[in-house]
Amino acid sequence: MHRSTRSPIVLVSTGIVLALALSGCSSGGPDDAATPTATETVTATPSASSSSVASSVPSSGSASSSSASGGSASGGSGAAGERCATGSLTGSIEPGSGGAAGSTIVHLALRNTGSTTCTLQGWPGVSFVGGGSGEQIGAAATRDESSAHPTVTLAPGATAVAPLKITQAEDYPTAKCDPVAADGFRVYPPGSTESLFVRDAGVTACRSTDAGLLNVQGLVPEGQAAA
Repeated sequence: MHRSTRSPIVLVSTGIVLALALSGCSSGGPDDAATPTATETVTATPSASSSSVASSVPSSGSASSSSASGGSASGGSGAAGERCATGSLTGSIEPGSGGAAGSTIVHLALRNTGSTTCTLQGWPGVSFVGGGSGEQIGAAATRDESSAHPTVTLAPGATAVAPLKITQAEDYPTAKCDPVAADGFRVYPPGSTESLFVRDAGVTACRSTDAGLLNVQGLVPEGQAAA
């Protein structure tokens, strides 16, 4: 009588299949970790010092003064993340896109000369001043409400710019304009009641408030102005 040897073979085969199945279950693919989403920020980084900086306001002007060398101005500086204090800013006029016939576009630059990071958001108040006394000449700048106006974070030494369109006084009849040479601009940073005097010799203003020459866009980081 012969014994059958089939059963052990079947059992061994079954064991191999089971082992392979268990091995397949324990093998995992690479982890599908979520990729962090980049957050867009509007931050100005320090750059070379401006070529034309704010200088002291004429004696009877009410604007706060800044050093002609572009160094830190007195009056303190805004705490990190807070609105930039006027005393921690210095202003200058920089070349812009050039403008079109009858007008020119320059960049009104505000540089953080304080020791802490601060922010600016919106449109600066701008007007011509002259007579050596800081007296306002003519109408203040109108605002280009359609322009970008993000919150700009300024590290110490960084600059925000606002494109400023200046219409030539010669575009108006002399009787309507009443032209006069200006010493520069009085500039109120957004949200501030204190001002800077930004010298810009060689510009002509209109004494008449009926001849508006200035239109300002919102502040953006230096190098990101559309005009």
